Amino acid sequence: MHLKGIIGYLLTPCDESGGVDHALLEAHVERLIGEGVHALAPLGSVGCLPYLDDGEREEVIDTVIGAARGRVPVLAGVSSLSTASTVRHARYAERAGAAALQLLPSTYWKLTQDEILAYYREVCESVSAPVMVYNNPFTTGMDLPVEFLARLAELPNVTMIKESSPDPTKIARLRAACPAKTAVYIGLNCMARTGFAEGAAGWCTASANISASHALNLYRCATAGDARGADEWFARQIDLLNFLMDHGLPRTVAAGLQLRGFDPGRLRAPLAPLAAEPEQRLLEILKKMEIVR
Repeated sequence: MHLKGIIGYLLTPCDESGGVDHALLEAHVERLIGEGVHALAPLGSVGCLPYLDDGEREEVIDTVIGAARGRVPVLAGVSSLSTASTVRHARYAERAGAAALQLLPSTYWKLTQDEILAYYREVCESVSAPVMVYNNPFTTGMDLPVEFLARLAELPNVTMIKESSPDPTKIARLRAACPAKTAVYIGLNCMARTGFAEGAAGWCTASANISASHALNLYRCATAGDARGADEWFARQIDLLNFLMDHGLPRTVAAGLQLRGFDPGRLRAPLAPLAAEPEQRLLEILKKMEIVR
């Protein structure tokens, strides 16, 4: 099973007491589905996964799957520091109805490749759901090489790899090295244009919260073979994509939603709202993109 297209990564909104605001989360789900994303991904980086306790993570999965009502598939983040905890979250998400599971090797001590392989193998053997391997050198401190990712792709239910390194050739090399059952996805926003040119099956992005239409139009042009159109749609959003990377996903997505007139809720402490000066810069970017007036 493969996901295709624009996979929108959800912000996890909190209320004034600091708890997860489930009504607002449902509204975010409804808005993104209405704007046309092809799948939803709760509990990613923008979803503040490391700041939620186990019960909250389960509740977020239940809320998103319930609100989606089968209209789009849900890719649930299940990563934890320990293998046992990751297995528990993977099993829960599968029982709750997640279409697929995303996990990366969360680390405190840097893991060896043998340890990472054992981690993925044990989680994969505990569930039957499709698994997306996530290579994110920015949050894990490790850039998994193509040859090792291809080994992970040999696990029976690894059908997807999300690639977030800045290497402009890596998606193409992964597609050549991995089994045919394994699709590759763009994980680093600034690589969206290159990634689609190299045959990526989709784009995993928090930018869809601020402008799903820009991401969707890039995808449509790229998959239709319209290189000029894809270049144009990428150019229209590159300032936003760079801004998201430079200033941190949760606070920038929350600020972008606020500027669009949507309630983003509060961020889970210690995360704080975007400061005034970068928020003004974000407003200028959104005006240039004709998202706000």
